[in-house]
Amino acid sequence: MSNIAIKENSTHPPFEDNSTHPPLGDRGTFDFTAAADRIKNVIYRTPLVLNQNLSKKYQANIYLKREDLQIVRSYKIRGAFNMMSSLPKEQLQKGVVCASAGNHAQGFAYSCKKLGVKGVVFMPVITSNQKISQTKMFGEDFVEIKLTGDFYDECAVAAKQYTAENEMTYVHPFDDYKIIEGQGTVGLEILEDLSSIDYLFVPVGGGGLCAGIGSYFKTFSPQTKIIGVEPEGAPSMKTALAAGQPVTLNNIEQFVDGASVKRVGNITFSICKEVLHDMHLVPEGKICSSILKLYNEDAMVVEPAGVLSIAALDDFANEIKGKNIVCIVSGSNNDIDRMQEIKERSLQYEGLKHYFLIRFAQRPGALKDFVNHVLGPSDDITRFEYVQKHNKESGPALVGIEVRSKEDYYSLLNNLDAYHVNYSELKQEDNAFGYLV
Repeated sequence: MSNIAIKENSTHPPFEDNSTHPPLGDRGTFDFTAAADRIKNVIYRTPLVLNQNLSKKYQANIYLKREDLQIVRSYKIRGAFNMMSSLPKEQLQKGVVCASAGNHAQGFAYSCKKLGVKGVVFMPVITSNQKISQTKMFGEDFVEIKLTGDFYDECAVAAKQYTAENEMTYVHPFDDYKIIEGQGTVGLEILEDLSSIDYLFVPVGGGGLCAGIGSYFKTFSPQTKIIGVEPEGAPSMKTALAAGQPVTLNNIEQFVDGASVKRVGNITFSICKEVLHDMHLVPEGKICSSILKLYNEDAMVVEPAGVLSIAALDDFANEIKGKNIVCIVSGSNNDIDRMQEIKERSLQYEGLKHYFLIRFAQRPGALKDFVNHVLGPSDDITRFEYVQKHNKESGPALVGIEVRSKEDYYSLLNNLDAYHVNYSELKQEDNAFGYLV
């Protein structure tokens, strides 16, 4: 059992404190019912929808909690407004500060406008224009945006320094009791709509959503197995659980920006280690394939972090068969400019797009022979450019080839060898791949 306290006025009785885990700090007291009442006039109560396509595929009842339909297109408004509206009036009026890659910033900005307070948002320089524009739109004249640092962790340092220098209040994106309490209202709504749940899949970045929902479920639906899902390139919670404490990762993949942090919170870790049944990683390419499939089959536009829970289902197909499953779709702030990269990553993950360095014979018709004899009938050249040598002479050609199936890829390799083509295949793990592709 967890030793996180939940106040008596919740709609279900609290559980006893029997945990043997040593706390990293005070756990605090959660009152999810009060939080739900506090934010009810600001948020949308998002639907819990049975998805027919996923249910048929996995022979289970797959429900999606559609936080992508939230007023700021993610669940982050819940925690931000709950925390800020709980501050003493005198403290709130001095102004608030946050650091965010996008979704927390939008919830924070909307809360500033609703509460009529000044807010300063620190965002990484790499933040998409779409998320910057949305933050400005939701906050209007109540927010100021400062772009600094290449990663969330870097801009968070600047934000905290600014907060101290200006005697304002820092609104943490995940490691705060009131933030966690607000995010936990997602769990309250789920259990009000569906009482019997076997598995709950939750995306994990810093851990605020998982800590909040997990605390509520651990109390009111302890039989539910909670599966946290992280991107493979940013396994901060998985690493922390293995180490027994939060760990700062040296390098992370930033593609899943809504769930990519170098270090989870102390508070969120102390809770997640008690409420999680399993912590699972999903490759970024798989995430991209899931985004495209969800769009093509259900007309849902979901951001990379938002589809994490669905992307994990393949790896649990045998366990979830015949069960009631809930997946949290956490957000839909996806910049349309990223769609080409999403498609590219998906094709590479599925084994349908490959890159080669090819040294064509210096004779007339060499390229024509390659197209006519080496490529299969459905193979397509999607990129072709000569790599320049240091002496400005043309070197090998970088050739991107898209195939229709994995079998076509192996036929392509056979043809390359059969016609004695001088080639090298570029793999994603190669340094040359990142440099040339």
